Amino acid sequence: MRTLFVTIFAVAALSLNAQSITGQWKTIDDETGKPRSVVEIEELDGKYYGKIIKLFRSPDEEQDPICDECPGKRKNQKIIGMEIISDMEFDSDDKEYSDGEILDPESGSVYDCKLWVENGNLKVRGYIMFLYRTQTWLPYEG
Repeated sequence: MRTLFVTIFAVAALSLNAQSITGQWKTIDDETGKPRSVVEIEELDGKYYGKIIKLFRSPDEEQDPICDECPGKRKNQKIIGMEIISDMEFDSDDKEYSDGEILDPESGSVYDCKLWVENGNLKVRGYIMFLYRTQTWLPYEG
């Protein structure tokens, strides 16, 4: 009986862990299919936040760019280290993270956001009303 309980607990723990968005994720460019950045997502007081920790840039591009298109306090701040995902909360009914925002540092646009894990990858949906775009981010093992 004890072995059964331990097995059930271990399977439940793995199942919950598989849904976690915390960690490092490699973002992929929609048009080229090439890696763009690494975003690290962390939990703080029940909410989830993501910041850019690495950029994949070609030699002819600025290696440590600033966000001149970003709104508010992010304007003219360095993109590396910038928080681009904020205030995400886990919705246990939908099994996704929502009620937060995501910033596109390239355009300076801020979108409502949903995140969920599917087949080991992170699905990232930015949307305004009924218009949305979904990206797939890959686990990053630096």
